[in-house]
Amino acid sequence: MLNRVVLVGRLTKDPELRYTPSGVAVANFTLAVNRPFTNQQGDREADFINIVVWRRQAENAANFLKKGSLAGVDGRVQTRSYDNSQGQRVFVTEVMAESVQFLEPKGSNQGGGGSGNYGGGNQNRETGGYGNQNQNRDNNRDHSNFGDDPFASDGKPIDISDDDLPF
Repeated sequence: MLNRVVLVGRLTKDPELRYTPSGVAVANFTLAVNRPFTNQQGDREADFINIVVWRRQAENAANFLKKGSLAGVDGRVQTRSYDNSQGQRVFVTEVMAESVQFLEPKGSNQGGGGSGNYGGGNQNRETGGYGNQNQNRDNNRDHSNFGDDPFASDGKPIDISDDDLPF
């Protein structure tokens, strides 16, 4: 059996962070995901999908995402039901997120959420995972003798031993 969901969309409101009685963080938010086609009037419709994320990723989502932030969610669909105050059975379908990716750089005009996967990735939180890479790339470009082509040769033979080859 397979139950896998991958979504990319924008948050419709700021994530709601709560804690269970045992102290486990849980965050809820709704992701607006555009449909790949337009309706008869030529408008693109969207689906509004409830997302639940737990533990450290819940805290990170609450801290770094806000309304309008572009996010990617990887998880599974889960359904549950409960009886409301009027005694009616209510069915809920939601995505239990295993991974939440922040898809915009910090300070972006669209949503301003963080960037990178802070739920277990090893990216730099201060730069959103991109700042150091861009800085290193710019530094390497400034010191390169061959312009923008990292594979350009200076005319000298390349010395590679048979032990260095993977085959």
